[in-house]
Amino acid sequence: MLGVELPAVAVVVYGTAAGVLIDADHLLIARIKTGSWDAVRFCLANPMAAVADQGQIFEHGDVGVLSRLLSHLLIIGTVVPLLALASRSLAIVTGVVLYIHVVCDVVWDRWRLEDHAAKSASVNDLVRELR
Repeated sequence: MLGVELPAVAVVVYGTAAGVLIDADHLLIARIKTGSWDAVRFCLANPMAAVADQGQIFEHGDVGVLSRLLSHLLIIGTVVPLLALASRSLAIVTGVVLYIHVVCDVVWDRWRLEDHAAKSASVNDLVRELR
């Protein structure tokens, strides 16, 4: 990467950080949808919640399945080409990690879809969760 050979552990650490940090967009999405920075404040006061259980941070519908997936795709579509200008290797590692992240998100969301439907009091509640 960047013309320098990195140890495998550094690549794994970088990939893990990229795979986790892409979820910071959830905070911005929640801010846009709720008009409040409560999620950010909660994370600053309880940093382990951001890693351990995002269910503690957001109310149902604060982020939304489709908003999150769209945001992730926009990030990937911007970050990977920009990184490719600096380092093709770095762009490839980042692209693969973030692609796997999005695929895992889609699998997780598909698995939870029926649960969302069952817990929704109305079609409007389900649509709010999905948006």
